[in-house]
Amino acid sequence: MNNKKLSRLLEPNLKLYFLCMALFCLLALAVNPLLALAEACVTAALYAYFSQANKKRRQGILQYIDSVTGSVDTASKSTLIHSPLPIMVFRPDTGEVIWSNEDFLQLAGVREHLFEMRVEDAVPDCPVQWLLEGKQECPERVMMNGRRFLVYGSLVRAKSRSGEQNLVATTYWVDVTESDALREAYTASRPVLALLMVDNYEDLMKACADTQRSGILAQIDEKLDQWAAGTDGILLKTERDRYLFLFEEQHYDHFVEEKFSVLDAIRDIKVAEGVHPTLSIGIGKDGATLEDLLKNANLSLEMALSRGGDQAVVRGKVDFAFYGGRAKAAEKRTKVKSRVMANALSELMADAGQIYVMGHSYADMDAVGAAVGICCAARKRGKQAQIVMDLEHNASEALLARVRSMPEYADTFISGGEAFLKMQPGALLVVVDTNRPELVDSPQVLDACNRVAVIDHHRRAATYIENAAFSFHEPYASSASELVTELLQYLIEPADLMRGEAEALLAGIVLDTKHFTLRTGGRTFEAAAFLRRAGADTADVQRLFQNELSDMVSRYDIVRRAELYRGDIAVSVVPQEGVDRVAAAQAADELLTLKGVKASFVLYRNGDNVLMSARSLGEVNVQVVLEALGGGGNSTTAGGCVENGDPLDVRSRLVAAIDAYFEK
Repeated sequence: MNNKKLSRLLEPNLKLYFLCMALFCLLALAVNPLLALAEACVTAALYAYFSQANKKRRQGILQYIDSVTGSVDTASKSTLIHSPLPIMVFRPDTGEVIWSNEDFLQLAGVREHLFEMRVEDAVPDCPVQWLLEGKQECPERVMMNGRRFLVYGSLVRAKSRSGEQNLVATTYWVDVTESDALREAYTASRPVLALLMVDNYEDLMKACADTQRSGILAQIDEKLDQWAAGTDGILLKTERDRYLFLFEEQHYDHFVEEKFSVLDAIRDIKVAEGVHPTLSIGIGKDGATLEDLLKNANLSLEMALSRGGDQAVVRGKVDFAFYGGRAKAAEKRTKVKSRVMANALSELMADAGQIYVMGHSYADMDAVGAAVGICCAARKRGKQAQIVMDLEHNASEALLARVRSMPEYADTFISGGEAFLKMQPGALLVVVDTNRPELVDSPQVLDACNRVAVIDHHRRAATYIENAAFSFHEPYASSASELVTELLQYLIEPADLMRGEAEALLAGIVLDTKHFTLRTGGRTFEAAAFLRRAGADTADVQRLFQNELSDMVSRYDIVRRAELYRGDIAVSVVPQEGVDRVAAAQAADELLTLKGVKASFVLYRNGDNVLMSARSLGEVNVQVVLEALGGGGNSTTAGGCVENGDPLDVRSRLVAAIDAYFEK
């Protein structure tokens, strides 16, 4: 019975053709008997030929099924032949189709069987490489006759009639056209929530007359309405400077492609000479509920503001995406906030059983100065703070030697391992000069402490210390030492600050401001004046920056290797090892003194890694550039590390990142 079904399945339907030929023979018999006899002989010969060919073909298919199923019984073989799924069997090495069932023939739009055809003739866009790689599912959808299919398959070795071992692929085709369309429609209609904020609203209101304010706000509303038009979304003004925008995900790619052009449109509104509104956008997407979307949007908006505003930040399931952020951030700090933060830090110190201070790895003078300032505040509260730092690998040997020579700091510095062993529940860890957990001096100590305070001036990156009990994060400040100095003004009297501590804080400010030439505001000089009143000697601070002759030679060797890119960006690559980090940073500063140079990048090898040091005069945001390579910092000072990299390859990636930055 099964053989009869198999015969009907495999034999081409030629009965109609032979019936027609027999009728022609009968008609010819009445006209010309000899012609009728000849036609009858030809018909019989063709019938015998096709019968023999079908018999051989049937034997070949049965032999293949035997090779695939082995000792499986006849019922299993029948299941393969009469499978409800479309099946095609072919040789992946030659593309020759061996067999297909009726369901596949209907899908392919072929009336006869696909014997002696190739896969690309039946399915033009059918990939086969995934089978040869050992996969059991095609990684891509396959299109056939306007339908979309998910293809499963397997490879076996079958023995041919000649005894050769050939690879044979059996593929099962599942029509997923409707399910994919439904999934795409669902994805396209998922809600995306955006929070928009005019981040310099107060400055705008102060810069224009009362009669102009309504006009400026109307222009902002008009620009936002034009940007949101065509999305069928909802744009609501929730506060005087805040908006809520709810739209479907199908419009999100358009906003990304235009790089959130509303940022430029808002910035083009002129309020007064040199005063323009700027917009910060926080977007939440890929959330399971509207509550999750709102939470992600708030995180994104907070991230945008902490990075200086004038940008869009998108929070997905696991990471952030950044757009814009090229404008120079204006200082927005107030003394009220500094006083509030000082009181909050004082309460945390009062409740803490132990106080630890930690900066970033390879600590510089700013990290050391800020840590010393926190130790002074703790001493005022009658507690001794300890600084977690690697004393062998740092960029502030001269300052550390001076601080450690003070009796009060003889036992203050400890390693991360010692701090981890000594740390008790209720301890307070103050992290200074960084907000990224992977950059701290000892990540182990950070993970072990459940009460963390963060004081930093770098723009926030995608990874940052979350759930901090205290966060004094001001990207508009020049340095962490400046922020700590502001806190000290509300925590201690100038007489409580020792001369060595004041000089350490001043050295940190001098380092990050490049001797008060970059990123300086009125608050920077106020902090320096407070330290000067506390006894800091500017001449002693200047001596901390003196270098050895060998360091100067190394620095100018880096400068000598510099090349100009795009006419105003200096890029220096040192392929060999032996470059000191401090020398590289100083060389990056030195390159900015060249006429016409707006930004500088120094790349050098350190073991198997490539380190990067970047500086800018403010027109180029080097932090945005280095973020593409995993680095970070602020708009004028940034750095990064590419693990297991080659300096020349990293230079190519850097050039691509610079081009991408200017294209935005």
